[in-house]
Amino acid sequence: MTTTPVLPVDLFAAALHIHPDGAVRATERRMTGGDAGAWQIATFHVETDADVHADHWEMHPAAEEAVCCLTGGVRVHFRPTGPGAAGETVRLAAGTAVVVPRGRWHRLELDAPSDLMSITLRTGTRLERRSDAD
Repeated sequence: MTTTPVLPVDLFAAALHIHPDGAVRATERRMTGGDAGAWQIATFHVETDADVHADHWEMHPAAEEAVCCLTGGVRVHFRPTGPGAAGETVRLAAGTAVVVPRGRWHRLELDAPSDLMSITLRTGTRLERRSDAD
């Protein structure tokens, strides 16, 4: 039997990757890519909109994403789904979350300095710079 050392993981410095075989590993946080098939749990302390890449849209084609506001406040903006459609905004207060649908472009803006948690399968994650029209 192999024994894994039981050590604390700083969730503001590392991410947890949950693999299909049940393995959980602390690893480097990545905004895109990641271990194939591994779900990433990442926690962030953010002070400004620049910390949440508010100038970019993000999309996860392989899975939904849970965006969780642990402290502070954040707005999750959803890009319109087609011509003539309106965008949507969900405001999250401390202790709330929203599930971002698979393949839905979204971005964040802060209402206050916050601690956020993201849970998703990062495989294929895409970022796209916002235009002035967004």
